[in-house]
Amino acid sequence: MAFCIFDTNNYYLSNPMILQKTMVASLILTASSAAVADVERIWWSPGQGEPLNESTDYANDSGLLRIYNESGAIDTKGHPFFEPLGSNGRACVTCHQPADGMSLSIDSVRQRWKATDGRDPLFAAIDGSDCPNLPQGEEKSHSLLLNYGLIRVPRPWPPQPYLGKPIEPQFTIDVVRDPTGCNTSKNYGLNAKEPAISVYRRPRPVANLKFITAVGFPFEPKDGLPLPINPKTGEPMSGNITADRRVWTIEEQTRDALRGHLEFSGVMPDEVIEEMVAFQMQIYAAQQFDFKGGDLTSDGAQGGPQYLAQADAGVLNSGRRLPMWTEFDAWLELLKNPSAEKFGHLTEEQKAFRLSVARGVMLFRNRTFLVKDSAGITDMGFGNPVRNDCNFCHNMTRTGMDVAPGQVDLGTTNEPFADPAPHLPLFKLTCKPGFAPHPHLGREVFTRDPGLALTTGRCKDIGKITIQNMRGLSARAPFFSNGLSEDIRGIVDYYVRRYQMNLTEQEKQDLTNLMSVL
Repeated sequence: MAFCIFDTNNYYLSNPMILQKTMVASLILTASSAAVADVERIWWSPGQGEPLNESTDYANDSGLLRIYNESGAIDTKGHPFFEPLGSNGRACVTCHQPADGMSLSIDSVRQRWKATDGRDPLFAAIDGSDCPNLPQGEEKSHSLLLNYGLIRVPRPWPPQPYLGKPIEPQFTIDVVRDPTGCNTSKNYGLNAKEPAISVYRRPRPVANLKFITAVGFPFEPKDGLPLPINPKTGEPMSGNITADRRVWTIEEQTRDALRGHLEFSGVMPDEVIEEMVAFQMQIYAAQQFDFKGGDLTSDGAQGGPQYLAQADAGVLNSGRRLPMWTEFDAWLELLKNPSAEKFGHLTEEQKAFRLSVARGVMLFRNRTFLVKDSAGITDMGFGNPVRNDCNFCHNMTRTGMDVAPGQVDLGTTNEPFADPAPHLPLFKLTCKPGFAPHPHLGREVFTRDPGLALTTGRCKDIGKITIQNMRGLSARAPFFSNGLSEDIRGIVDYYVRRYQMNLTEQEKQDLTNLMSVL
């Protein structure tokens, strides 16, 4: 079987520059992951001025990701999301690439370094290097971005006022390990004129934001407190936009990114911010085609981003409202009767892959395991440990996010559960007398990223990170906020280790295949 890479407006067929960049001589690829191993990822440079069509497909190792613009094609020339607005030459698109699911893959990072000899604005000193005071022309000064896809995120310490109220930190913070030198730097660290903690995180996708901003409860179940209200809309705010909930609206996040990542000075006019926000809210990203399984919208399946655009956001799953990953319910029929006549047009490889995805859906919905010592879950009255399934936390239909403000300590940053990461800083946070300790880790917590605690100053929040949107995963490795899972299988393997899930090799592969088609 063979197919063409194309979008609904024949973008690839009409754009010689894109043809050259994709390195696909005849636009024909055989249906295997090896076929795209050497395909260069299409890179959008600031000010490039190419049109972004209503629907565009991009190749990755699993198949094709589709970017769907709900409001139709746009001219990016002069559009503030695509133009370099700050002093370092970046645009928002620099770290939110369409081919990477509106995030940033490590493959794209490495290709940009090679193509520009490290001079692309992506590698700007402020956060595209391990620390701004390092020799910027040297590859090793950008090791965390090149090897793990990480951007430096400097957080002020002590925390700034939160929701208009000053914060008294419940803990002290000490630097135990500082491989980048930034946290002990006299200019950028804890002893700087403006003290800060540098943590290193993956860019979150600017896509499917209808779901990111959706609210499933009028209060935060983890605290039992009402959610803050957006003064513009009068609606509760989700708190799921950034990894550490430091902003509550897309407008606020956009201004924060302009100041920090683009190094924009001054005040951006409201109408420009509104244009940027409108664009972000109309973009959807999801896998559209799989090399082994075929079209992810065939035979009744509802993969791809158009179905995301049509769906309601903030809907709870796990059978209480809708089952999880209903997108592939049509393929569940294969579990009952794989030889049914309606599936006779499938190749054996397609049928086997779809059977695997179907098994993965059922595992995600039904396989229970013991969740233990995970703040944001096991300190909420459910018990510790609590037996449940993947749906328990990944409970928003269509995206696998949390319908509540979704900050959870999975152990990806906190010891003793975090995987080894000698390349990342290590902090010791000590809860002060008079304040409750961390609910599971005690008064002294060692962490690579304090997460939500850098925003709230609370011991209970140490290591909590916002749950990610699970769509378009095949386009944007590596994974977890610190990039420690190099591929989708690594995500599965981490959960198996962390919660002793005791899955067979086939079950691990079934979950991997499911996540690869989301």
